[in-house]
Amino acid sequence: MNRYDADLEDLDVILEGEPSYRVRQVFEGLYANLAAPSEMTNVPASLRAKLDEALPLSLEVRDTVVSDDGATTKWAYDLADGNVIESVLMEYDDRVTVCVSTQAGCAMACSFCATGQGGFQRQLSRGEIVEQVVRAARAAQPRRLSNVVFMGMGEPMANYDAMMGAVRRLHDDLGLSARKITISTVGIIPGIRRLIEEPLPVNLAVSLHAANDVRRSELVPMNKRYPLAALGDACLDYVEATHRRLSFEWALIDGVNDTDRDIRELADYARPLRAHVNLIPLNPTPGFLVRGTPRHRVEAFAEALRSQGITTTVRATRGSEIAAACGQLAVPVGIPGTRSN
Repeated sequence: MNRYDADLEDLDVILEGEPSYRVRQVFEGLYANLAAPSEMTNVPASLRAKLDEALPLSLEVRDTVVSDDGATTKWAYDLADGNVIESVLMEYDDRVTVCVSTQAGCAMACSFCATGQGGFQRQLSRGEIVEQVVRAARAAQPRRLSNVVFMGMGEPMANYDAMMGAVRRLHDDLGLSARKITISTVGIIPGIRRLIEEPLPVNLAVSLHAANDVRRSELVPMNKRYPLAALGDACLDYVEATHRRLSFEWALIDGVNDTDRDIRELADYARPLRAHVNLIPLNPTPGFLVRGTPRHRVEAFAEALRSQGITTTVRATRGSEIAAACGQLAVPVGIPGTRSN
């Protein structure tokens, strides 16, 4: 059992014979205080050693790469079975965000995404997801981690139970606001419908990238199973039932989905859903040899959407030179940048 998969019941077994308050003391140490067992000075030294042995970490740092003058850090982690995942910490003036993975690899096969090009290896456990957040929160200190986005490697809705288990632990035990947690999906409708029933007011982000079925099926093959009309129905039900924020992610690809027609189609699709549009200049990946939309065209695209009543932002690109930006996470090979191990 790894450290962050353990529940109170598991700690009760490990701490058998200890005073009853020890279980809650250790649990709060792990989460509220972000402490390793060896750092819990309110616990006897012999017990700290026992906890370290009984509750090992599940992620081993393979590589750490830093960019943006230290404001962006990407970790590549080795899992016990030899798979590799990545997560990214981004520090801004007003917030500190970590982007976490939910799977080793991804089965969605989106053509412009490095993770999708590499294929699917396995699901991550709740603890493996939570550990990424805890490690990022510790690295961010003395600043407090404020936001978590499930936009790393993998499709969160395809690992729903572990993903939502991690969300609950982040909210209930790490004390993160549910409104600062965003779940991204390529449009897995059953997952969206399950999310409607969740009591925690997390945000939903749909990776749209095209608003007609022919083009979207080329970019996001899952569209063939869950086409735009059905996806729109699920999103409308989500908005009406939860009153939570819905956003569409749109990676702008030069000459592919940045035309005047795309503006009209996206505006017509987003308007009845009251969706926020987040434009992302495409980040380069080795297996998708097209370029992102030039910056002046990105701004023109955004202004055209706003003129049609669509709330639109342009995502600031962070970490692209260390393959840490949106769509670039994959098993690292020869990544440039400032490295520490």
